Amino acid sequence: MMSKLLLLCFLFFLSSSHLLLSSSFSFSNSTKICPHGQALALLQFKQSFSIDNSSSWYCDKYGGTTSYPKTEYWKEGSDYCSWDGVSCDLVTGHVIELDLSCSWLSGTIHSNSTLFRFPHLQRLNLASNDFSGSSVLDGFGRFSSLTHLNLSESGFSEFPPHGFDSLVQNLTKLQKLHLHDLSWCGLQWRFPDKDIHLPKLELLSLWGNSNLSGNFPRFSENNSLIDLYLSSTNFRGELPASMGNLKSLQILGLSDCQFSGSIPAFLKNLTQITSLSLDGNNFSGKIPNIFYNLRNLISLDLSGNNFSGQIPPSIGNLTNLHVLDFSDNQLEGAIPSPENENGFSSLSFVGLGYNLFNGTIPSWLYTLPSLVKLDLSHNKFTGHIGEFQFDSLEKIDLSMNELQGSIPTSIFELVNLSSLNLFSNNLSGVLETSKFEKLINLTGLDLSNNMLSLTMSVHSNSMLPNIQTLDLSHNNISGMFSWNVGKDTLFHLNFSYNSISGFEMQPWKSMQILDLHSNLLEGPLPTPPNSTYFFSVSHNKLSGEISPLICKASSIEILDLSHNNLSGMLPHCLGNFSEDLSVLNLRRNQFHGIIPQTFLNDNSIRTLDFNSNQLEGLVPRSLIICKELEVLDLGNNKINGTFPHWLGALPKLQVLVLRSNRFHGHIGFSKIISPFMSLRIIDLSHNDFEGDLPEMYFKSLKAIMNIDEGNITREYIGEYYYQDSMMVTIKGLDLEFVKILNTFTTIDLSSNRFHGEIPECIGNLNSLRGLNLSHNDLRGHIPLSFRNLKMLESLDLSSNKLSGQIPQELTSLTFLSFLNLSQNHLTGFIPQGKQFGTFGNDSYYKNTGLCGFPLSKRCTTDEIPYPSQEIEAKFESGFDWKITLMGYGCGLVIGLSLGCLIFLSGKPEWLVWIIDKNIHKKIVRNKRSTRGRGTRIS
Repeated sequence: MMSKLLLLCFLFFLSSSHLLLSSSFSFSNSTKICPHGQALALLQFKQSFSIDNSSSWYCDKYGGTTSYPKTEYWKEGSDYCSWDGVSCDLVTGHVIELDLSCSWLSGTIHSNSTLFRFPHLQRLNLASNDFSGSSVLDGFGRFSSLTHLNLSESGFSEFPPHGFDSLVQNLTKLQKLHLHDLSWCGLQWRFPDKDIHLPKLELLSLWGNSNLSGNFPRFSENNSLIDLYLSSTNFRGELPASMGNLKSLQILGLSDCQFSGSIPAFLKNLTQITSLSLDGNNFSGKIPNIFYNLRNLISLDLSGNNFSGQIPPSIGNLTNLHVLDFSDNQLEGAIPSPENENGFSSLSFVGLGYNLFNGTIPSWLYTLPSLVKLDLSHNKFTGHIGEFQFDSLEKIDLSMNELQGSIPTSIFELVNLSSLNLFSNNLSGVLETSKFEKLINLTGLDLSNNMLSLTMSVHSNSMLPNIQTLDLSHNNISGMFSWNVGKDTLFHLNFSYNSISGFEMQPWKSMQILDLHSNLLEGPLPTPPNSTYFFSVSHNKLSGEISPLICKASSIEILDLSHNNLSGMLPHCLGNFSEDLSVLNLRRNQFHGIIPQTFLNDNSIRTLDFNSNQLEGLVPRSLIICKELEVLDLGNNKINGTFPHWLGALPKLQVLVLRSNRFHGHIGFSKIISPFMSLRIIDLSHNDFEGDLPEMYFKSLKAIMNIDEGNITREYIGEYYYQDSMMVTIKGLDLEFVKILNTFTTIDLSSNRFHGEIPECIGNLNSLRGLNLSHNDLRGHIPLSFRNLKMLESLDLSSNKLSGQIPQELTSLTFLSFLNLSQNHLTGFIPQGKQFGTFGNDSYYKNTGLCGFPLSKRCTTDEIPYPSQEIEAKFESGFDWKITLMGYGCGLVIGLSLGCLIFLSGKPEWLVWIIDKNIHKKIVRNKRSTRGRGTRIS
């Protein structure tokens, strides 16, 4: 009996062993590699990369995910299906998912990578690594079971020869495809211009590929697409009719592309759509009235296009809308109301700024219970601001309109408000600081450019505890400022252009920009907080000396104390207290003593303006280390010495003003090769310089030669928040330029003792706009090379000893609007035509040898000018110039002879009267034409 039992057990064992072997044989045949081989392939894939945490920076900064090196935890001998980022089929053990996103991987994926030895993969995510130099290989197309593929933000720099087609042609099961933001490594590719046959595809994300071009993707009728993201690509053209096939589409993101044309009416067929973003394109025309069918819309963004006309009334049907943004278009008229009283109850964002809307603000906008942000800025809204019914608002921007009246009391009840912009309206009334008591979350307040006044409450010290920027400039605020707001948070305070007479400096810990210029501040100079980098109290009535304590503000970049009554000597530390100091403006005060002598090595000084003080001594040679210096204005002081030629070594110096000082001697020569190469505004007037004009320097002024204004960006010298200013004598007037355009050029050497002739090389400065050499002792002729000064608008050579004729070629200077050649020894015929017809007698005063219009002295035959060289050159070919000139000469002699006899004798009177009358008409016509065109002022 026992033996039979043993026999049965043995037979059962053999049977079980056979089944087990059979099962094992079947498993091994169903895979390309055995389980041990899959682990080995994964380890080899791991070893082909290095670990670098900077490879996944996007995840940490923008992705909301903490990156970490997943493959570091892959260890040989452990269960590979439990490795981080690896998922297996529970039955077969096949690797079916690899999620290595944000894994710090850095390296190249080659065509023989062991990655492609997992044919059963269904999900593959390699996003947010650094595979720079890798190609989006054909190998990805081998994963025929793939349903999810994500290669985004991974640095692939090349697509296969047939691009998108090669990638997806075998991926017929694909449901979600993420290829966004691949362009940061220079990937350039074009989307195929044919139907996409991926019937199960629900999501296609291509956004952020700025080098991806093509037309809108074409989808067949048999599609399942739900989400389509194409924003920030180079797709262009009009939206195709095939878009109407996307019946299941819920999200369409086309922001910041190059699409154009009008919005097609077939968009009304996208009845399932919840989010439509067409912002930042070139769409134009009227917005079609298609929103009756799109009742599922939650977000609608058409901003940043060229739409015109009115908002269609069907917008009122979008009862589920949360976001409505039509800003930055050319829309006008009234804003439609919702279809019923609670129609827009879910709206949280309304953006209608930068349009042409007019009339009063619609009343329903004040009654939205969920509204968080309201932007109606830069329109033409009029009337009063209404009272808001709910306190959900966090941001309000009604700036740049024509609103009037007082600020409604309901605004001061919005406890969630963080930003309030009402600047540039016609708002008036008195604001009490106590009204801001409930706005504890307010970080930004801009009420500038209105007619508001402000009263300080005695209990206002704890107001606005989180305020960061506070701008009440250009209002009617007067009296003493003592508002202690934002002690720990305020970094930008602007109360400029008011009538504040006193300012109590508060213990602000974060102050950076403190702008109090153009007020009525009196008393000593307030010392800014040490954290301040912009401090302006210019155009006030401050007096006294500069305290050395100001040098503790070591973060200052721009210090503007100009246009006050400050006096005393300048602190020695003023030139070296801040390595970031860029602008030091002390213009129009009463400082005396010497200029600070010490400047920091590697300093950042860009502008030094000490104009109109009583400073004396020499120009400090230590300025030679100010390599960033662009503007040096020492005018109207008592500075002496010879010309500081060593300034020519400063590579960025553009403006040099030494006028009205006590400089003397010859300007002479410089040992510097090509000095002052960036200089384009030079004013050495009203000094005691002598000798010949500095021909060497004229030849070196490259910044005044051959400026191609068509290809230059017109800018002002200075930064975003501060531009330089200066006083210039041009066109006979002392003009203050509150901003200095980078194309403005002028040379003023007037009122010195220069002698000799005017150098011909000045004619090479063909981008010069103003030239003043008046009140010197210059002799000789006006250089013929001046005809090359095609941009010249003002020429003053008065009060010299110039002789000879005025070159006829100067009539080619068509921009010339001011000419003063008075008090010289010029002779001959005054050139006629073009701009010369606009100059009066004053331009030629006390040149007794001149004749012709506009002077009353008529010219004799001997004073008629010979034809210019340019005119003569025209006769060098085409016909016999000798014969022509013989006829011309005979006619000229006879005509002039008769003309002289007529005018000398005054007979016949009728002919004299006719000629005088015609000349008078031409003069009047030229003057009227000039007034109509206006004069050019740089």
